[in-house]
Amino acid sequence: MPMNQALLGEWDHEMGNTRKTLERVPDAKWDWKPHTKSGTMGWMANHVAMFPNWAADMFTSESFDIAPGGKPVEFPTAHNRKELLAIFDRGAAASRAALEKASDAELMKTWALLQNGEPMFSMPRVAILRGMIMNHMIHHRAELCVYFRLNDVPVPGLYGPSADEK
Repeated sequence: MPMNQALLGEWDHEMGNTRKTLERVPDAKWDWKPHTKSGTMGWMANHVAMFPNWAADMFTSESFDIAPGGKPVEFPTAHNRKELLAIFDRGAAASRAALEKASDAELMKTWALLQNGEPMFSMPRVAILRGMIMNHMIHHRAELCVYFRLNDVPVPGLYGPSADEK
């Protein structure tokens, strides 16, 4: 079985769970944060929503520089749930289409994350997809669910029902 075919089911499942989570971000709590050192709920939701977009870009490039010339890249920023879901949906559709047509050779091609032109790390695209995109997205999605719990927002069931769905 080609690698992309082995990954598509998991990709679809995680994108569905991520959208279900993002659908619950309350506009009224966009600026809430659990601690002074934490990001706001809006920041966390934007971060989660961007992962599929980064996946789509990974398939069409050999690297990405997060601070070219020393200046951090500015990403699209949603200011409410409607904008957030639009950013996520565009990325989810584009990344799925790219994964669907990716060959094993393309998935094994090295991709690098750079900062001001210096490599932070380089790995095969398939490792970037699983580690730096999917696992990273799932981690921050879980943090977002903690934000929900702390604000009495019902937590979605992601791998079975949540305490709010029983």
